[in-house]
Amino acid sequence: MKVLITGANGFVGKNLQLHLAERSDVEVLCFTRAQDVSQLPALLDGVGFVFHLAGVNRPQDPQEFVTGNQDLTQALCRAIAGTGRRIPVLFASSTQAGRDNPYGASKRAAEVALFALRDSHAVPVHVFRLPNVFGKWCKPDYNSAVATFCHNIARGLPIRLDDPAAALTLAYVDDVISRFIQLMDGADASLDADGCELVAPQYSTTVGKLAAQIEAFRDSRASLLTERVGTGLVRALYATYVSYLPTQAFAYPVAQYGDARGVFVEMLKTPDSGQFSYFTAHPGITRGGHYHHSKTEKFLVIKGRARFKFRHMQSGERYQLLTSGEKAEIVETVPGWTHDITNIGDEELVVMLWANEIFDRAKPDTFACPL
Repeated sequence: MKVLITGANGFVGKNLQLHLAERSDVEVLCFTRAQDVSQLPALLDGVGFVFHLAGVNRPQDPQEFVTGNQDLTQALCRAIAGTGRRIPVLFASSTQAGRDNPYGASKRAAEVALFALRDSHAVPVHVFRLPNVFGKWCKPDYNSAVATFCHNIARGLPIRLDDPAAALTLAYVDDVISRFIQLMDGADASLDADGCELVAPQYSTTVGKLAAQIEAFRDSRASLLTERVGTGLVRALYATYVSYLPTQAFAYPVAQYGDARGVFVEMLKTPDSGQFSYFTAHPGITRGGHYHHSKTEKFLVIKGRARFKFRHMQSGERYQLLTSGEKAEIVETVPGWTHDITNIGDEELVVMLWANEIFDRAKPDTFACPL
């Protein structure tokens, strides 16, 4: 399929281009600010779907709302009608279209033009009244608080909170584009009461909560305590925050504790699922020699050869096993068994370690008991 993207160099357009470039069955044509509306008829030759993302939202002159939103859309409608084909159009409108302001009025007029094209020429039209869309490549200090906060906080710059309690409705760009592509591929429409496509998921928060969450991402590098970044809004915000890191901040140091046995490094801590670390041991060195009441650990030898020894604290039963970096094998410690690990090879032993709880010096649940 050949598709046309207007506003291809904008925030949503760049993300859409990347997603479509991952497919071998789509050819993308672009219409940008550098081109004239007179080129639209030629660009539509052979096109099977139009993503109409172009628009103006922060002009120097309010008249640009009319030319960049209303007039451009009307020109696109005339060009599509002139092809004599029913080329589906997806339009990125705004929730502002339901409000009484110059920007909203221009977006609403663009919607009217597209619905008229639908009614007069049976052209499939999908109108999205988008809330605040955020994600990678959104321009800071423009129209996205998320972009501005991520950019500034990642660089140690101040942010301004005029009203921390102000409500925000957000949509993540990858979710938006996923729905765009579904419709391109022929998915059924899902309309709201105004006849516009539904955007899902949408997230509700406040300006103050948004700023605090992004600041928590920044602070996690020092505390090593990660936010819950696996699902929903926090996942999307974290991906966005990281995308604004300057290249010199792609890496960051963590503390390394060394002694005659080797080194120990904590990598990551979680709010309720423990922490990750690694340690090394020189040949012949034994580490551990303790037991836990409730704490559990998982060890994975990355390099070298190791002997794990265990003794039951009640019965005295003993057990040992050998493992190495040549095989992927997890060794799990069990409450009530004292245990240690010895480097039985000729090279440095490197071991990854997960513990089910963050180490608490006040309540370590770790009691020395050599084997």
